[in-house]
Amino acid sequence: MKIENLKVNGFGKLENKEINFSNGINVIQGNNEAGKSTLLKFITSMFYGTARTKNGKNISDFEKYCADNKESMIDNKESFYIYVKDLLKKKGLTQQLVFLKADIPERYGYKLLSGEKNTRQRDIILRICYAANFSLEETQRALRKYEMAELYAKIPRDAFLMIAFNERPGSILDINELLSKKGFPPLRTSGIQD
Repeated sequence: MKIENLKVNGFGKLENKEINFSNGINVIQGNNEAGKSTLLKFITSMFYGTARTKNGKNISDFEKYCADNKESMIDNKESFYIYVKDLLKKKGLTQQLVFLKADIPERYGYKLLSGEKNTRQRDIILRICYAANFSLEETQRALRKYEMAELYAKIPRDAFLMIAFNERPGSILDINELLSKKGFPPLRTSGIQD
């Protein structure tokens, strides 16, 4: 794409400015506070848009991307903890309540969400996600962040759990009862804390 000219009116220090560009490379120069950086911000915002914080301050899309994806910019295990804690906060849930609903020992749950302990049991993560009222999409993302296999519709037990996350037929105990009736193993509790 080639920009031939710009007309800027009322963007920062730029009032009623028209700039014509030449073929090839163009250099923008000027005194301090002349509006060189403002021109760059204008061009960037025309391509990528701008966003505002809650208090109305403009932020760049890059800053917005970083804020929205902070958990993706760190290692996966740590991003899991940040992701889960952020979702719990948004949903107005306490970790204590989630561990209680998930039937996971509270101390073990806190250690899991602080990163002090890890588990290889996907059912533990599924229990936490279900108890925290995560949607199927939020659960799949949590599993990815914990570096565990997502629920897969071609595996009968997983397909049943996907439906459970979408339809919310009751508590973890209700889910385990339904799993048992279908001949599937229940969602395991912490068991061996590895």
